[in-house]
Amino acid sequence: MTSTDPDRWQAVDLWFADHLLPVDPAGEAALAANAAAGLPPHDVSPLQARFLGMVAKMVGARRVLEIGTLGGYSTLHLARALGPAGRVVTLEFNPHHADVARANLTAAGVMDRIDLRVGPAHDHLPDLAAAVEDGSEPPFDLIFIDADKPSNPVYLDWSMMLVRPGSVILADNVVRDGRVTDPDGDASVQGVRSFTGMVAADPRLEATVLQTVGVKGHDGFMLIRVASV
Repeated sequence: MTSTDPDRWQAVDLWFADHLLPVDPAGEAALAANAAAGLPPHDVSPLQARFLGMVAKMVGARRVLEIGTLGGYSTLHLARALGPAGRVVTLEFNPHHADVARANLTAAGVMDRIDLRVGPAHDHLPDLAAAVEDGSEPPFDLIFIDADKPSNPVYLDWSMMLVRPGSVILADNVVRDGRVTDPDGDASVQGVRSFTGMVAADPRLEATVLQTVGVKGHDGFMLIRVASV
């Protein structure tokens, strides 16, 4: 028997978080600061943040790209997973969001391993790709795409210039409360559908989707492994 009750989803999410996650004053402070600053409530959940950090550890990531910083909650967990020797490059379009994130990451003591770049991701991705191509920077081990969904196909194109065989790409919010199946959906739905088609058609990639329910409603991650470049 399955539950379609969002209240039950949230209760289960909170129960697992209470049992599995350590007390996290820095993470809780970041979420509170984001809300106080008027940022949209689009942060990943605490369990999802732990998932991101665990993926980073499991792939042995030393260099991570995050497209979409918001207030830095997910950035914080990625930076913790990498440790002081790792580096997270995170791209944020909104200067106000970036200021909040910078304050959160500084307060959490991880800003020394963060490269926060402000402005449209499309302006920064060519520079990152050029640095990987000329060898001045290594490829990224993990890319987390969590920004404007209509641009997901563009982000995938650039990501493939930034990775190595064995790298992992994670895309958030791909289920869209189930609306991803609607061929006439909004621009975000269309972005995810096009992105999915590109992944499916690319023989260099293997992928799956994990649907999630919980405090963030009905959504999910696409998990992509880069087999070759």
